[in-house]
Amino acid sequence: MVPSNLAANWIASWNSHDLDRVLAFYTDDFEMSSPHIVNIMGEPSGTLYGKPAIRAYWERAMGLFPGLHFTLETVYTGANSVVICYTNQAGRRCGEILFFNDEGKCFRSAGHYE
Repeated sequence: MVPSNLAANWIASWNSHDLDRVLAFYTDDFEMSSPHIVNIMGEPSGTLYGKPAIRAYWERAMGLFPGLHFTLETVYTGANSVVICYTNQAGRRCGEILFFNDEGKCFRSAGHYE
């Protein structure tokens, strides 16, 4: 089951700009898909695997957007997943789907952007 305060904690972690805090939500081998991965990392599939590769992506992205800030809009909770809808620092609406294992760690996520 997904904790009720997960989305607020996830947003706060991103707004702290502390990647170790953000990465604590995820398994070591998690998979992430985002159209931004294509542009920022040059990975045509738009998917990265594992904390080292995704850390490198997020470090680059945070360097490109030093004012990164998310405002939580709404949350949709499933049996073992959550959709976190937020507005970013540019005023664009975004949605992240996170899938969780039995230990409560995210093993797969996908970013969606307006």
